[in-house]
Amino acid sequence: MAISPTLQKFLNDNAIAYEVLSHSPTATSLNSAHAAHIPGNKMAKPVILEDEDGYLMAVIPANEHVKIRELNHSLKRNVGLATERELYRLFSDCVIGAIPPVGAAYGMQTVVDDSLLQCDDVYFEAGDHEELIHVKGVSFRKMMAHSQHARLCTH
Repeated sequence: MAISPTLQKFLNDNAIAYEVLSHSPTATSLNSAHAAHIPGNKMAKPVILEDEDGYLMAVIPANEHVKIRELNHSLKRNVGLATERELYRLFSDCVIGAIPPVGAAYGMQTVVDDSLLQCDDVYFEAGDHEELIHVKGVSFRKMMAHSQHARLCTH
């Protein structure tokens, strides 16, 4: 499948320099990080949440979990996990489980974990289970410029 067309258009339209890395097929972002020999804390993954106000993409390190209760408290929302059926509809050009953590590319409100904004290099799924995108930290911060940020993870 390769890089998702939506992601590729976003990267090109925003002049984001990136590198595509191939790896053996995997089922999760953390497994992709391991297959590509990348630390899990530098691998960004999305968690798609929703409530009556719409969808929200939480972007966290692949080796972490979202603290939904704390996120709800800080955002004054009541989000829960989106269903797999919703994911198929929202990210039709991606394989489920390999969604790029770039909410802006899909018109989705995004909140990013503070720890990712401090990385010198960030990696994430390209839209399939065999390729990753690598960007420099400055490029990742540019991609997340219109996103909220907070401490989202359990450690």
